Amino acid sequence: MKNSLLVKLKKQKLAMLGFIIISVFVLAGIFAPVLSPHDPYSVDLNQKLLKPCTEFPLGTDHLGRCVLSRLIYGIRTSLSTAILATVLMLMIGVPLGIMAGYLGGWLDNAIMRLADIASTFPSSLLALAVVGVLGPSIVNIMIVFIVLWWAPFARIVRSMVIKLKEKEFVMAAIAAGSSRTSVILRHITLNVISPVIVLATLRIAAVIMHVAGFSFIGLGSQPPIADWGVMLSDSRQYLTSQPLMLLWPGLAIMLVVFAFNVFGEGLNDVLSPTSGYRAAVKEGDEQHG
Repeated sequence: MKNSLLVKLKKQKLAMLGFIIISVFVLAGIFAPVLSPHDPYSVDLNQKLLKPCTEFPLGTDHLGRCVLSRLIYGIRTSLSTAILATVLMLMIGVPLGIMAGYLGGWLDNAIMRLADIASTFPSSLLALAVVGVLGPSIVNIMIVFIVLWWAPFARIVRSMVIKLKEKEFVMAAIAAGSSRTSVILRHITLNVISPVIVLATLRIAAVIMHVAGFSFIGLGSQPPIADWGVMLSDSRQYLTSQPLMLLWPGLAIMLVVFAFNVFGEGLNDVLSPTSGYRAAVKEGDEQHG
């Protein structure tokens, strides 16, 4: 089955392109100390705003720091933040969705009302409120995303579980004396993993973009942290004199978001080509845009 999945995925050219781009960025982030030509935090005002050259392939910023080195180290900040936030969303949303769908009753109503409440808050507005109270921090921005964005996971998982628990193989397992825990773990959870993976892939792209946006306006990562949003913010006043300072982090964000989106779309086509899952994902994105 794994071989069949790989064969189908290889036929998705855009998905494979996205996977390659993601792999390159991940490897670059892992080996950042080796690949970076300079210390990303080393300030040298005598070399500020240099154009691309042999020593500084992408030039330097307003403090004389190597743009390429900061771009590479920024991968760690952006990807680790997005992946960690998405994993925590999964840890909240998936179990709640399974419980709501399988157990039903008052628990289902309670969980879905919580999901409704989470869906009513615009993430950007709540992030501004949280940052206003707790101060600008990437951790505070992550907390907002986790608190709100678990809801789409819970809704999709719940709808799948409601359908799955009426299937013959689940009814047979119950009739054979399998415990509720065994049925949930072996027959329910394993069958909802595929769409969850697809949504998680798309959600990572959304988190990267939102985190960069908040860092750009000074509410996320704070200088001198090597972060793509911070790099964009630093380059604003040099837009006309040094436009490449703005280009490099913007291009990095665009490539990574594009890669995760096309990879997620490819996974969706391979794992659930006729499920209508894409519409559910888009609905969840619209609720939290």
